[in-house]
Amino acid sequence: MTDYGIVIVSHQKDVAKGIVALIREVAKDVAITYVGGTEDGGIGTSFEQVAAAISQNPKDKLLAFFDLGSAKMNLEIAIEMSDKQVELMLVPILEGSYTAAALLQANAAIDMIESELSEMTLNK
Repeated sequence: MTDYGIVIVSHQKDVAKGIVALIREVAKDVAITYVGGTEDGGIGTSFEQVAAAISQNPKDKLLAFFDLGSAKMNLEIAIEMSDKQVELMLVPILEGSYTAAALLQANAAIDMIESELSEMTLNK
């Protein structure tokens, strides 16, 4: 199995949970951690929860996907403070994470995954 895992960060818990449920249909063996919303169940993100999602993933190399601005900001800070190798993906959260997970499940090389994702790059 691959050396890479996936982290999903959304402003809403059900969005993050739904993305993971969809990914599990094609990538049951890929290590995925996720967070959605704030500690009190509201809309938003928190650095602490994002950092926990990174640290709780069993893989040391991660591809991180996010939906909106503060998710990106909190990911950037958490990545700086983490000992893990985390690559922030500037692609649509659903399509990008689904594609990456399916390719990881198929044991695709990371350069091939990055090439596929580069075609989806957004100006986030």
